[in-house]
Amino acid sequence: MCADRIIGNSRTTHNNYIVQKASFGFQYLGQHALAHALRGSATKVGETTRMTEKCVAAVNINQDYCSKCSICHSVCPFDSIKRDTETGKVEIDLQKCQVCGICYSACPVMAIEIVYYDYDRLVKYVKDMREKCNSDMLVLMCRGNSPSTGDVEDILRDNGIQLSNYIPLRLPCAGRVPAEFVFKVLNVGIKRVVSIQCEDDFCRFKQGTRINTRRLLLGQKVLEQLGLEKDAFTVIKYARKAVYDTSKCVGCDKCIFICPYKAIEAEPVATPRILEEKCMGCGACALVCPHKAIEVRGFEFDKVLKLYTDAARKLKVQGISPLILVFACQWSEFPALDEPGNPLLRKKAVVMEIPCFKALDPVHVLNALQNGFDGVMATVCPPEDCRLEEGKETAERNVAVLKDVLKKSGLLERFQLFTVHPRCLGEFNDRFDEFYRRIAAMPPVRGEQAEAVARV
Repeated sequence: MCADRIIGNSRTTHNNYIVQKASFGFQYLGQHALAHALRGSATKVGETTRMTEKCVAAVNINQDYCSKCSICHSVCPFDSIKRDTETGKVEIDLQKCQVCGICYSACPVMAIEIVYYDYDRLVKYVKDMREKCNSDMLVLMCRGNSPSTGDVEDILRDNGIQLSNYIPLRLPCAGRVPAEFVFKVLNVGIKRVVSIQCEDDFCRFKQGTRINTRRLLLGQKVLEQLGLEKDAFTVIKYARKAVYDTSKCVGCDKCIFICPYKAIEAEPVATPRILEEKCMGCGACALVCPHKAIEVRGFEFDKVLKLYTDAARKLKVQGISPLILVFACQWSEFPALDEPGNPLLRKKAVVMEIPCFKALDPVHVLNALQNGFDGVMATVCPPEDCRLEEGKETAERNVAVLKDVLKKSGLLERFQLFTVHPRCLGEFNDRFDEFYRRIAAMPPVRGEQAEAVARV
């Protein structure tokens, strides 16, 4: 694998950096190129579109360039683009917009301006990385299936692809990738593009996977007509599901009752059966399993525990204070999870991604405060923007119980749950700075407080 900094793959991870950002979601973090690519034309968008005085929109339609073709209106999976039937003018309803980027990738005249993952800069990043690492293979990954430690090679190998030196690039959704981006990277020397996409029914942006698959297949046909290699594009469908360790299951059936998608069925004399075609990988089942017999692949309890406890120990040795742990839903924020130089990294916060609010295990919050962290912050999507709407009450109950335990232990002020959304520029950073200042003003967690948590 070719990258300056890879999170989650211990074979190529920069040891000092994983201490700063121990994310168990597979992410590429270039030193400078990707930071610019993520931010794109932030100033330009900020000058033209504002939801409120506090929310600068991340996506905007430049009416001077818009041809009123309404393609964006037709492809938006969230009905967030309105079209005036009389004038043909199209505008974005920023309250509904999910910043998936599908409209941006579909606009034929580049009239849609989007802050995150600007493709001109991403092409430059691919070009720079190709020259630096002498790699001509690009692996695109959806955020929803971004593999954790070592999984990339495993997924490729399971699909008959052997790649050891490649450029990994993570995007919120495969649907953000326009055909022109793929042709541009081929033009700078990339010979093969592998797209690890979510399964069609698993796509967090509804139509993103299907749209990108069609684009790549059409691109493949064009290349074949030009006499280029037939395997220039490869599409792999992959989605994270719950998996069982049958040796640990005691048959309590709690997972069956808690699953909001009816994806687990009881068996008369065996471990409950997971219906993979229904499983959305939300992690609710893993939270209620008393023996950790069922977990979401890539978000296993012991793996997560080891990552942040090891990070805490190393940072404490370095004298970092205060020490902050952030649990971030994959969909609540885009740039802060991928961009080097953001406040999380500058202040040595440890970041752990979670697939959904329902996968926020209260035990991890208690363990973190017991094992050296001074504060734990969690960011999740607002209820109206949740990618996995079913079962929100489960997460809310868990947080209510967690807060009660923390209050009894005198640690409630050291935990904060925020709702944020990537449509508002800088909202995540503002929340983190606010929390950091509050924790920095507090004394370190006392030994008796940690012991009180341990007894719970």
